[in-house]
Amino acid sequence: MAKCDFCGKDVKFGIKVSHSHRRSNRTWKPNVKRVKAIVNGSPCRVYACTRCLRSGKVTRAV
Repeated sequence: MAKCDFCGKDVKFGIKVSHSHRRSNRTWKPNVKRVKAIVNGSPCRVYACTRCLRSGKVTRAV
């Protein structure tokens, strides 16, 4: 499950192009961690991307 519960960042699809210009499908996945955070006043395990963790959108539970 590569989707952030806070900002909604998820998998993006595109095309990989080699030097000889052969094209094939590829994906970009966000850096998602499963962390214990405070949501609605109670601690629970959620998926959060590292950008949300670093910017302070997620309050970690101990």
